[in-house]
Amino acid sequence: MRPGWGNLFRVAQAWAELMARLGYERYAAHGTDAGGGVAGMLGMVAPDRVTGIHLTGTSSTFPFAPPLEVEGLSESDRIRAERFNAAQQDGLGYLHLMTTRPQTLAYSLADSPVGQLAWIVEKFKEWTDLSAELPEDAVDKDQLLTGVSVFWFTGSGASSAHAVYEGMQVYRQMTAQAAGGDAGGWEEPAGPPTGVAVFAADPTVRSVMDPAGKIEHWTEFDRGGHFPAMEAPDLLAQDLRTFLRDLRS
Repeated sequence: MRPGWGNLFRVAQAWAELMARLGYERYAAHGTDAGGGVAGMLGMVAPDRVTGIHLTGTSSTFPFAPPLEVEGLSESDRIRAERFNAAQQDGLGYLHLMTTRPQTLAYSLADSPVGQLAWIVEKFKEWTDLSAELPEDAVDKDQLLTGVSVFWFTGSGASSAHAVYEGMQVYRQMTAQAAGGDAGGWEEPAGPPTGVAVFAADPTVRSVMDPAGKIEHWTEFDRGGHFPAMEAPDLLAQDLRTFLRDLRS
């Protein structure tokens, strides 16, 4: 992968160009984790074409945020906030490594198939449905191994490390600008309607992410985790249909 594609805004521009070349005049976007970041930026890149944005795994969009205050939260939000704080404390080792020493990690992931397997499966163990004892209890084993194999046989472990490194440099610049108040503080720009689906293992807290209640569609589920398309495709499809139905005109 060439340098520069870790910038999610550039990826969003490429997505918008692709959809235009394919002839789509109006469309909605869905994404989770980094894909959610790209989907969100599509509303800025192509506001006249994007009718709605549906997101999952939104807590991962601010990985180095300060710990959340739990006092005053509802019981369910307090549990999610405590889970978020615990992840901040001991669950970001992989991200610190990728954002500071990506090349060192790249050699390891490109050299050992067991290392590549452990690197990915550990995240499925930590991020999937809390009731699942093992990763394969949460997602189909063949599907999980297929994803790992794609990384291994294409050598994508190295390029993914560098993509995260580039993306986090942009993230830190934006965070620094917002904290410095160069333009009165950063505010989320107005855009198309937004829908958010929060699955059981997701530590997203609405009162923190959306204190003013501006997000038009918000759903919380009692199962699933960070990989809803693999863990709970029925719930994800149902929520997408519900959100998009009101956007048709």
